[in-house]
Amino acid sequence: MFAFWIAAAALSAAAGWLMLRGARAAMALAEGEDPALAVHRRQLAEIDDLAARDLLPADEVRAARAEAGRRLLAAADAARPAASAGGRRLVLAAAIAAPLLALGLYVLSGAPGLPDQPYVRRLSDWEKRPNSLTPPQWAALVRSVAAKAPDNPDVLIALAEAEANAGDAMAATTALRRAVGLRPNRPDLWVGLGMAFMAEGQGEIGADARVAFSNALRLDPASPPARYFLARADIADGKVDQGLAGWRALLASLPAGEPLRADLARQIAAVAQTGGLPRVEAGPVQPDAAAIRGMVEGLAKRLETEPNDPQGWVRLVRAWSVLGETAKRDAALARARTLFKGRKDVLDALDEAAQ
Repeated sequence: MFAFWIAAAALSAAAGWLMLRGARAAMALAEGEDPALAVHRRQLAEIDDLAARDLLPADEVRAARAEAGRRLLAAADAARPAASAGGRRLVLAAAIAAPLLALGLYVLSGAPGLPDQPYVRRLSDWEKRPNSLTPPQWAALVRSVAAKAPDNPDVLIALAEAEANAGDAMAATTALRRAVGLRPNRPDLWVGLGMAFMAEGQGEIGADARVAFSNALRLDPASPPARYFLARADIADGKVDQGLAGWRALLASLPAGEPLRADLARQIAAVAQTGGLPRVEAGPVQPDAAAIRGMVEGLAKRLETEPNDPQGWVRLVRAWSVLGETAKRDAALARARTLFKGRKDVLDALDEAAQ
């Protein structure tokens, strides 16, 4: 197939070269004029000069001009080379031969009898091997699921995560906007939207992100990620004391065995010493440990009151597994297995998420 494309490109280049060659030859002919044409033009100029000095009667002037003009046109026609027609025939032959030769090469080296694979079939194939998909393929697969369940906020959250992993922050934000519109009373959705706004802003906690985190905090005053990012925004604005106070309050509220405590304590010490946030190079935003853990805990808290959500349990088991919280993973897995013991598809998804 590479040979086919190389040959097609070479033929196209050859046809273009012939066309440019013909154009260059025409320009050369226009620049190198036949000397006979100059003689006839001088005769016209002499007639005009004699007429201006009243040395030639008016009726003879008209006749002389007509005759000189006829000779000039005849000389111009005779100066045109007959070879130009051959050049045009050569270019036309090359233009016809190029697609015919390309078609012949495709028949020999390609697969003209093989039908195109429909997009739906590709998605079906991807569903059978989810662990081997690239981020864009996974995003396309989740996008197809979201199209079938446009009113499911948890599917939209999964779509936002997939779009973010595929590098499309704007699409992730759009998905979370839709999720928030469906469930405006869920603080975890507002947190996710705030983080999506941050990703679009290359890590900056802008006005939209602050509104999202503020809404999450209004719905859940104990939300760790909302408290963390709002305090960080205060520090970024120069309100260092206010921001540190918020972080210290968050640190005091975390359980003693919480792994997040050590990381947050280091950040507090660094800001207290330098008086501001460290400068970071612009680039893709990596969620803070506080945000990740806060979102997972928010999901676990919601499933306690709304347990009939198999996809939510799958996400929770996978999240605890990624975070290395084996005890919490096993507890969530056992609870989900009890809730959905008659659903083989859910049980298989749970087992895969726990790996």
